[in-house]
Amino acid sequence: MTIITMTIEPALGESGLYRLMTWLSPGFPVGAFSYSHGVEYAIEAGLVTGRDSLQGWVEGIIRHGAGRVDADLFRDAWRAVADGAGDLASIVERANAMRGSKEMALESASQGAAFLEAVLGTAADPAVTGAMQRLSEIDRKPAYAVAVAVAAASIRVPLRPALTACLHAMAANLISAAVRIVPLGQSDGQRALAALEPVIIAAVAASLSRDPEDFGAAAPMVDWSSMQHETQYTRLFRS
Repeated sequence: MTIITMTIEPALGESGLYRLMTWLSPGFPVGAFSYSHGVEYAIEAGLVTGRDSLQGWVEGIIRHGAGRVDADLFRDAWRAVADGAGDLASIVERANAMRGSKEMALESASQGAAFLEAVLGTAADPAVTGAMQRLSEIDRKPAYAVAVAVAAASIRVPLRPALTACLHAMAANLISAAVRIVPLGQSDGQRALAALEPVIIAAVAASLSRDPEDFGAAAPMVDWSSMQHETQYTRLFRS
């Protein structure tokens, strides 16, 4: 007799969905619109010139760059809060170390701190405020992905949809920056985001099945673009 076991993931409830949409909305005050993750310089250098090259650039970030790192940080922070598996302070410390440039560190830490402050200032749920207060007591600014993961885990938003939403928000912000600089039409921006759906879904699946020790990124051109952006003559974005 063959016994087949199935893991049934918890459903994403309406309240969890509502809060996740609120926290990852472009209108949530984390200042995401002011960061481009080096995309601004990639456009000036001719590395990103239109929809196809933008799509490939963002795919590389999601699969091999900060998207991969943030996915694993998100996973570990969520589990630390929801399951008590792991030390949240060490995850915050590792997140601070895993940035390829000064501006990428600023981007992540500034948005994380802004997210933490905004949630603490608006949340009425004791579970959320308690978890975020715990995060604020760590003597480091939390990375954005870590802060979002802690908030989601505090109200038991399931890991898979929470991580999917976080990576979607990352991709959407990068595309939004390119739409404003290339210039790229809104329709092409939406086509690029739609085409990245399987990339993001695969990145989530990879993170959830990856050995936690297999941690890191390899997107040297993205890091180079970010470093070059630090001295770019004309800039619209902070990164």
